[in-house]
Amino acid sequence: MSDRYCVIGNPIAHSKSPQIHAAFAAATGQDLRYERCLAPLDGFAATVRELVAQGYRGANVTVPFKLEAFRLATRLSERARAAGAVNTLKFDGDGIYGDNTDGPGLVADIVRNAGVPLAGKRILLLGAGGAARGAMLPLLEQGPRQLVVANRTLATAEALVGEFGQYAGRLAVSGFAALEGGFDVAINATSASLSSELPPLPPAIFGPGCLALDMMYGNKPTVYMEFAARHGASVRDGLGMLVEQAAEAFALWRGVRPDTNEVLTSMRRST
Repeated sequence: MSDRYCVIGNPIAHSKSPQIHAAFAAATGQDLRYERCLAPLDGFAATVRELVAQGYRGANVTVPFKLEAFRLATRLSERARAAGAVNTLKFDGDGIYGDNTDGPGLVADIVRNAGVPLAGKRILLLGAGGAARGAMLPLLEQGPRQLVVANRTLATAEALVGEFGQYAGRLAVSGFAALEGGFDVAINATSASLSSELPPLPPAIFGPGCLALDMMYGNKPTVYMEFAARHGASVRDGLGMLVEQAAEAFALWRGVRPDTNEVLTSMRRST
């Protein structure tokens, strides 16, 4: 019987993870099944326990359960502990292992796929929830000149930044509307695009040559991407990040890291 995996979220019908992991499995000769799993908003832990009981080997975790996944894991990777959020679970005889592959996937997509170096750059990270948490350490490890975390609730951004005290000289916080100056890279890690909403952002944040990336993806540009493009930024959705973080998760589960180039090209054609 094929090993079983899934992606857990709410909503989840839009997820392309099953196609990505099917392609990875075919390319690497791994025998597995990968499905979507819709968990009730108040039933994430119960859903995971049921998956374990049914013999699943692991799961990806998406909006809005990454913080709950962190609390549920019985063991954590260093990058998950730093993020305070989990997007990948591995079920084994020792319990539930939690990892976070979002940040490495984001960095790989920006630096390798988009060809935009992050060292010495001014970076804007919109949001302070699970997606933003997963991005913090990998972004800081790239050596940016400054990383500004902006959030609707300033205290939440301040709390997040406070957890990375060793990088304090390169970190700042702001409300959305109070942002000043232009950025080289502006990343939307909020879930606003799921409901076609846009944070109240000053257009001047998109500096010359700015890359504006939305972690969300779909068959058309998000409202954030449309707004950024109107104000001179080059734009990118979260599909590349999704493929890259999936490759990291696949490697954790199966012990082999698949090549992402062909899968990303194929996924771009099908969106």
